[in-house]
Amino acid sequence: MPIRFVGIRDYRRVVPALPVIDVAPLLAAAPTSDAGAVIDELGRVVREIGFCYVVGHGVPESLADDLHAAARSFFALPESDRLEIENVRSAQFRGYTRFGHERTNGRVDLRDQIDIGREEPLVNIGPDDPAWLRLRGPNQWPSALPALRPLVTEWMERLEVVAAGVLRALAAALGQPADAFDADVLPPEVLLKVIRYRAAEDGATPHAAATGGTQGVGAHRDTGFLTFVHQDAVGGLQVERNGRLVDVPQLPGAFVLNIGEMFQLVTRGYYRATVHRVVSPPPGIERISLAYFFNPRLESTLRPVELPPALAALAPGGDSADAGNPILANYGDNSLKVRLRAHPDVAERHHADLLASGAWSSTPSMD
Repeated sequence: MPIRFVGIRDYRRVVPALPVIDVAPLLAAAPTSDAGAVIDELGRVVREIGFCYVVGHGVPESLADDLHAAARSFFALPESDRLEIENVRSAQFRGYTRFGHERTNGRVDLRDQIDIGREEPLVNIGPDDPAWLRLRGPNQWPSALPALRPLVTEWMERLEVVAAGVLRALAAALGQPADAFDADVLPPEVLLKVIRYRAAEDGATPHAAATGGTQGVGAHRDTGFLTFVHQDAVGGLQVERNGRLVDVPQLPGAFVLNIGEMFQLVTRGYYRATVHRVVSPPPGIERISLAYFFNPRLESTLRPVELPPALAALAPGGDSADAGNPILANYGDNSLKVRLRAHPDVAERHHADLLASGAWSSTPSMD
C-alpha cells in the first residue's frame, strides 16, 4: 500500500501519528492501480487532520540538500550582503526580511527569511486597476551568492508539478472533475520562503520581549491552497491535533503538506485549514525550513464548489470564525491583506496610500 504511518514522540509520550502518503501514483504519466486509493486516503486525511507527510514526489534529495546548504550560506553572509536584497526595497514584499521584522497575530516572529515569488516584470498600474496588482513583479537575488537563483528556480518548478498533481487528486476526492480548480489556479501564484529560525539574542530585536522568546512563527492557519514544507532535523514545527499542539519532526525525504484557508472556503469547510506554529530552537541552534505555497491566481475570485450530498452534509461552512480576519474570496485581495499586515515596514514605505484609505487594515493577521 502507498500509505503508511509513523509515530511521533512528543516529549514524554507517543502521540497520534501523521499519515505518510506516497503520491507517486498521482504523478505518474499514466494512471496506476493505486491512484484511486491514494486519492481517497489523501482526501480523508486532509479533511480530518489537514496535515500529512508526502513522499514519492520525485524531487531529488540532492536538490534539497543543495538548497538547504545555499540557504545556510546566505544566512552566514555579512549583514550588508543580506541587506542588499532587503524586502523594504521591494513593493512586492520580495527579498530578505530581517530577523524579528515579520509578525504573526501582531507579535514578532523570531526568524529571518527570503521571500521569492514568480519572476515577472513590473506592472504599470493605473488608477482603476486592482490594488493586488502591486504584488506582481521581480524577485531580488543576492549578488554574493549567485548559486541561489538556479537552485530556487529548479525547486519551484519541481514543486509546481507536485502541487498540481496533489490539487487534481484533492478535486477528485471532492467528487469533482480532476481539473475543477485549473481555471482559478493554473498558472498558480507561488511563494517560496527560505527561512532561518533562531533564538533571540540580547538586543537582537527591540520586539523580542513581546514574543516570550519562543515564537518562531505564531499559531496560525495558512491563507492559500496548498503548502509544502521541507524542514531540517532541528525540529520545532507543531500541528494542532485533537485540541493540542504536537511535534512534527523531519521525516527524511518527505515534505509536510497542509491546506490553507482558501481551500477551506471553496469546500465550505469540508477541507479545513489547521492551526500550526514553529517553536524557536535553543540558543546557538539554527533551523532551516523551505516553505512553498501553491495558491490561486491573483485574479481569481473563488466560489464554493457544489459537493455531493454526502460530503455537503459534513461541510460546516468555510468562512473564518475570526471576524477580524475574514477570508476574502478574491485571492489577490486576500494575499495583499496578509502581506500588508505581516510586513508593516514594507507597507508604510510602498503602500501608505492603501493604509491611509482605511480599506486595508493593519491589524494583526496570520501569515
